[in-house]
Amino acid sequence: MSAPQPPVPQPSVPVSQPSAPRSAAPGSRPPVSVLGVGMMGSALAAAFLAAGHPVTVWNRTRSKTGPLVAQGAVPARSAAEAVTADGLAVVCLMTNDNVRELLDSLGESPAGRTVVNLTNGTPAQARELAVRAAELGIRYIDGGIMAVPQMIGGPHAYVLYSGDEQAFGTHRSTLAALGGTTFTGTDPGLAALHDLALLTGMHGMVVGVLQAYALVRTEGISATGFSELLVPWVGAMLSGAPQWAAAVDSGEHLTDVSSLAVNQAAVPNFLAAFRDQGITTDFFEPLKALLDRAIEEGYADDGLSRLADLMRA
Repeated sequence: MSAPQPPVPQPSVPVSQPSAPRSAAPGSRPPVSVLGVGMMGSALAAAFLAAGHPVTVWNRTRSKTGPLVAQGAVPARSAAEAVTADGLAVVCLMTNDNVRELLDSLGESPAGRTVVNLTNGTPAQARELAVRAAELGIRYIDGGIMAVPQMIGGPHAYVLYSGDEQAFGTHRSTLAALGGTTFTGTDPGLAALHDLALLTGMHGMVVGVLQAYALVRTEGISATGFSELLVPWVGAMLSGAPQWAAAVDSGEHLTDVSSLAVNQAAVPNFLAAFRDQGITTDFFEPLKALLDRAIEEGYADDGLSRLADLMRA
């Protein structure tokens, strides 16, 4: 559970603004600006265009906006121009340091606008950016994209959002052009937290699968053929995830399936086989250390779900 965070000040909208956002024609979709048109940013802008939204685009290297301009987007000469062009600006840069630099370059002109930051980052970074945005009079929403660029705008893409709930409600229908919309809370860091937690599960699975392929390939076994066994096996094992979650939430980890003692006894076999077959043990060494600690602390009879408690620093 995250430690309580101080409330992030909400921006006040000045009575008069240096420039007014572009208005949508009656019956048309609201306009939106996209800042940063790398692979993901280009996919975001293209999805807005496909959904019928007028789109302004900006990129530090202006030539990269060319393909989107050919699709009907309007190029902005500066980041400030892009943010002030419309009421909603979607930012997708390489790092949140780049986002901070962008915000610092805007001056006072973007007051009253909404910025949705879809740059990958940490909860702490999102909270810091929300504070900076509030200082500029910007309504800030942080987001985590749960899709690759080719999925954006499709039925399986979704984006996690957190921060200014009122602004999210105002722009939710526009953001739906990218995929499903899930609001995780008013703490700006919660979208990033959910994003990284989901990616943690994915990376753990991917590395485990690749370790399995490396192991069978040492004997010339086809990884493609082995996948026919591995995919249903991993899928069957993941069916236990809701039960592990219930154990983590309740703190009751006793099991009649496979105890930590049983797993501790088995892990040395993995390590020995990896060494014998000439592949790395790097992925499993931390698991062995965690299991050893669990036994030392008296959790031998518990299930693997107990390890979630022991992962806290």
